[in-house]
Amino acid sequence: MNLPPLHRAAALALLAALGLGGVAGCSPADSAPRTAEVRKSAPDVSPAPSGTASATSASTSTSTSTSTDIGWIQLMTPMNQQAVKLLTLAAERAAEPRVRAFADRLRTGHEAELNRLRPLLTRMGLPLTDVHAGHDMPGMVTEQDLEAAHAAEGPALDRLVLARIRDHLRQSAQVSRSEITAGGRADARELARALVAAREGFLAELERLPGAVRALG
Repeated sequence: MNLPPLHRAAALALLAALGLGGVAGCSPADSAPRTAEVRKSAPDVSPAPSGTASATSASTSTSTSTSTDIGWIQLMTPMNQQAVKLLTLAAERAAEPRVRAFADRLRTGHEAELNRLRPLLTRMGLPLTDVHAGHDMPGMVTEQDLEAAHAAEGPALDRLVLARIRDHLRQSAQVSRSEITAGGRADARELARALVAAREGFLAELERLPGAVRALG
């Protein structure tokens, strides 16, 4: 994993705590790499010159964040970003109207979460970049997944979306529970609680959707 030392340590600490380390947790993807860029709506963040008030504030914010806080938010943000791409496609093209409506509401919820995750990244003094780009992370919607979804039609698309989104919801809830129990920042733990509650509700709904039994086994 070719990450700066702080980012690498934070990610590995979180993944190890969840039992997701090693090849399954973070390894170079064999498929097309995920996009390393954040959504265009997110502002660029440049390091402040050393000695400035901004630099001091960023340093303080980072120093008060534990490795779990850092690992969680640097994983959760791209997980949401990638899921939004698949949900956008599903909201437009899923064969079953209830699946389209579900995808649209889940996309809206994920975008609202991103509007809280990105400012938290900034408060923590972290860049708005995907430090996991090109790594095989559990629960992450990959570029290969998106290509398969674009090529699929009808019920096959619905099954693909349901399977990938269930995995995403489960894994993102799992890492968020780790943040709740082991994170050091109150604002991060509060957001993690909100994410877990939302995912539990959406998972229950997803499993009742038409085609879910066949798609999820």
